[in-house]
Amino acid sequence: MFDNLSQRLQVTLKRLRGEGRLTEENTAAALREVRMALLEADVALPVVKEFIEHVRTRALGQEVLASLTPGQALVKIVYDELVALMGQADEGLNLAARPPAVVLVAGLQGAGKTTTVAKLARFIKERHGKSVLLASADVYRPAAIEQLHKLADQVGAEFFPSSPDQNPVDIARDAVDEARKRQLDVVIVDSAGRLHIDEEMMREIQAVHAAIDPIETLFVVDSMTGQDAVNTAKAFNEALPLTGVILTKADGDARGGAALSVRRIAGRPIKFLGVGERIDALEAFHPERVASRILGMGDVLSLVEEAGRAADEGKARELAAKLRKGKGFDLDDFRDQMQQMERMGGVASLIEKMPGMGDIPEHARTQVNDRQVKRLIAIVNSMTPQERRNPDIVRGARKRRIATGSGTQVQDVNRLLKQFDEMQRMMKRMGKGGLQRMLSELKGRVPGRTA
Repeated sequence: MFDNLSQRLQVTLKRLRGEGRLTEENTAAALREVRMALLEADVALPVVKEFIEHVRTRALGQEVLASLTPGQALVKIVYDELVALMGQADEGLNLAARPPAVVLVAGLQGAGKTTTVAKLARFIKERHGKSVLLASADVYRPAAIEQLHKLADQVGAEFFPSSPDQNPVDIARDAVDEARKRQLDVVIVDSAGRLHIDEEMMREIQAVHAAIDPIETLFVVDSMTGQDAVNTAKAFNEALPLTGVILTKADGDARGGAALSVRRIAGRPIKFLGVGERIDALEAFHPERVASRILGMGDVLSLVEEAGRAADEGKARELAAKLRKGKGFDLDDFRDQMQQMERMGGVASLIEKMPGMGDIPEHARTQVNDRQVKRLIAIVNSMTPQERRNPDIVRGARKRRIATGSGTQVQDVNRLLKQFDEMQRMMKRMGKGGLQRMLSELKGRVPGRTA
């Protein structure tokens, strides 16, 4: 997400950081570039105008003119204004209600609403430790009811059965009553989606809202639709008292205009980003972390948190003990690290959050991707336990057998062995802990905090 905007802004601001001092001329030139970058990212025009004016006013003020590093000071101003644009602080879920806390989810068809409901249930169970009941009031699409039932089983949530011949208001009210009787903590109601906004849809969801009085009313929208996403969120907010927005398909949106416009135009905060098809691919939206990513300064806090959730503590302790005793880092350990990377969202997610990755050329960043990681794991899985413990014996005929078994070429096996050798040397230098140790060392160096 934000790839195009991030590259444009980084180039412009990097040029300014090299200036000895800021003048009206070079500041104006830089802001013209920033304006074009925002417009190309599909940020709403009123939002762009307001953003540029705020940056210009502060850039020509004393906080920059009196700075020893005016270029750096301007980067900090852009960072601050991006955070202000998206919301000064993370506005998480409000579940502080007498159980059950009721969450109503709305949205158009095709935005990934039903899948997002399941992701949200998983998030609440894992992060808040609460029991969740899911109910579908989408009586117009029987397949949506069945889909939510299957997803509920997948994420370990309870499911309230419904059918197309029922009234959506009755389904929602009965689901809340059921959750109350069973003393469940949270009930999430998936409302009906439509291909477009119409009066009938709005009347129905208003009636559902009135019947269950939810503490959270969330609007799910496809971020890749850009300004259409913002305008749709605005229309729903005028009909319903929305408490927040969930932007889906953010991983496929290279522009990011919706994320930068929703708060200002629709008047409601973004609470989550859908960042993939996996059932765990839902991120809490932190404005300051997203601003840091846009400016190429990484997002170490999210990276550390994801490492903590993805890590298998038992395996991490075993690896640390092995390395302390002088036993080598083997291919089983290498595979574990690759699988941990997958659980953390894959290569693209890691690169986006690592500080300084914005300076790496695009062609270099795309050389390693999630498909290649899966290929590496397949190659290791095709080896015998002896070969994984002692890679030095993997030669000639063994390489050909491994390549055939993993559906790859011998040169792919050679490439893996070379990468493993490099990682093995790095592990020896680090001493223990692998990827998690590296991330722990980064923790505390949070970008965007200082000028």
